[in-house]
Amino acid sequence: MLKYIGIGAAVLVGGVLIAAAMRPDSFRVQRSAEIKAAPEKIFPLINDLRRFNTWNPFEKKDPNLKGSYTGSENGKGAAYAFEGNRNVGKGTIEILDSAPASKVTMALHMREPFQADHKVDFILQTKGDATEVTWAMQGAVPYFAKIIHLFIDMDRMVGTEFEAGLASLRTLAEKTQ
Repeated sequence: MLKYIGIGAAVLVGGVLIAAAMRPDSFRVQRSAEIKAAPEKIFPLINDLRRFNTWNPFEKKDPNLKGSYTGSENGKGAAYAFEGNRNVGKGTIEILDSAPASKVTMALHMREPFQADHKVDFILQTKGDATEVTWAMQGAVPYFAKIIHLFIDMDRMVGTEFEAGLASLRTLAEKTQ
């Protein structure tokens, strides 16, 4: 009997390892929202990390979060280091590039609870009297993360946070009209 249980466990573990090996080597999570404000009104709320953190849902996950700003006041070179509870982790985010009223590209470097380096883009496009804001994150998926992604839907987990953040950005941007 134990022999069959051992064989079954080995087959199950082997199946998980094979399934993980077949997963993509990269991921992309993206959400968009229309905001009834000009791109010029929305852009500073993203391009300035202090203002970004007023609506960033990850910033609100830990009331005791410790953070520090370095580099430029806004735009390329602006950086923010954070250390929070297990819901936030520890890492840095830095603006790598920005194009006024159209795009901000950031680098997210997580150090805890796991090591990860991701690219984050905010793209603003005029849509009539509104602006479509797209928040996207992409990065590599190492083998261990592929195993985790078999059991945790990264798109849903992070996408839900992006949706909440875009809703907060909408509220803030439309209020300042």
